Amino acid sequence: MLKAIPRKIVIKLGSYQRLHTTQLVILSFAIVIIVGTILLSLPISSNKGHLSFIDAFFTSTSAVCVTGLIVVDTAKDLSRFGQSVILLLIQLGGLGIMTFGVVFTVMLGRRINVKDRMLVQGTLYHSPLKDMQQLIRSVLIATISIELIGFAILLTRWIHIFPLNEAIFNALFHSVSAFCNAGFSTFSDSLVAFKGDSVVNFTIMVLIVLGGLGFLVHADVRNFVRRDTPRKQLSLHTKITLTFSAILIIVGALFILVIEFNNPETLGDLSGKERVLSAIFQSVTTRTAGFNTISIGALTNSVLCFMMFLMFVGASSGSTGGGIKVSTLAVLFAIFKSRISGKEEVSMFRRTIPYETRSRCLTIFVASIFVLIFFVIALSISESNNALLNSRGDFFELAFEAVSALGTAGLSTGITNKLSDTGRFLITCMMFIGRVGPLTVALAIGRKEQKGVYQYAEENIMVG
Repeated sequence: MLKAIPRKIVIKLGSYQRLHTTQLVILSFAIVIIVGTILLSLPISSNKGHLSFIDAFFTSTSAVCVTGLIVVDTAKDLSRFGQSVILLLIQLGGLGIMTFGVVFTVMLGRRINVKDRMLVQGTLYHSPLKDMQQLIRSVLIATISIELIGFAILLTRWIHIFPLNEAIFNALFHSVSAFCNAGFSTFSDSLVAFKGDSVVNFTIMVLIVLGGLGFLVHADVRNFVRRDTPRKQLSLHTKITLTFSAILIIVGALFILVIEFNNPETLGDLSGKERVLSAIFQSVTTRTAGFNTISIGALTNSVLCFMMFLMFVGASSGSTGGGIKVSTLAVLFAIFKSRISGKEEVSMFRRTIPYETRSRCLTIFVASIFVLIFFVIALSISESNNALLNSRGDFFELAFEAVSALGTAGLSTGITNKLSDTGRFLITCMMFIGRVGPLTVALAIGRKEQKGVYQYAEENIMVG
């Protein structure tokens, strides 16, 4: 009988072992999302019977892709078991872009060759390392240490507000969610109730920034300040990341503070301290975290437009955040500056940016723009008959939702749970693409191009 079975339908482990590392990363995310969907669909996960498949699938994807967009109230609709599933998915998703490829490869019994080693390390470090296991170990230790410190600080604040068990879970949940830039909260209004609490605000902000900087920046800064080792100069990547991250945070905070200063629905009725704190917090969290201490739906259109830009940029390469990445924005800015200056080479901080890096940044940017345009149009079509979203003004909210999903930011003007099933599926796809898409593009174009034996003749065209 076995001989009668076609060879094409006989699935062997070896076929999985032949998968490229990029495919393994995508497959690992997909498997975790499916498992999370099954767990969240169980009656034990919900306080109201059970979640529908599309809602469980959406929530699982949002958690694994550390986005934070929700169609069910995490605080009210999910049980403690369901919230624990979300917490686990966030932790796996936050570390997934850095470790899933390695872990999944080892689980399949596949030896990691030099080529795959360089590809996986490219998501964490700008140059190959000899001991990749040590690299992964360092990432895990740093992550757990930072999250435990954040948990301890939040616990000291919330232990005086909530019962002990609730305070412990809330502190742990928000510490992991903040460091992984997920934006999920066990409070229905996110952190609005704590908009004047300096301890909570600064702890969450520090966790978000640390998670969004990336492991390479952590290692560079640690080696730079340590006295027991020869002091090394910060890498170009670290300089770019720290500089542009600081600029985006400061400019974002000032823009929000100035524009929303007299808006009674956001900052207008707050004290001076709360206004400044809320503006800084929202600037930090907008890039990829998704928490909020003021109503996003009440913000002016100009602020929402600027927030769309921040969400599109996102965090740093090799971090827990999404977006096209800060370094991509920096390189694009350097290219633009060089072109208008009439220079051929592109440089920053007295270092020349390689052609491969410039090409990769342009490809990621163009691909992200095309994906965004496609899904915004698709959302406009899918929601055209939605009674809750039937005006031209709602196109802006759909665009904001799409950018938030693609940048894995998790902010919303309040329309997520109003979307149709088709709309929710489209947003789910965007969250997945936003989490693994830039990585996939970077790895795909990072491979050496096979040069042909001939080259076509050049011919100029008009541009601009």
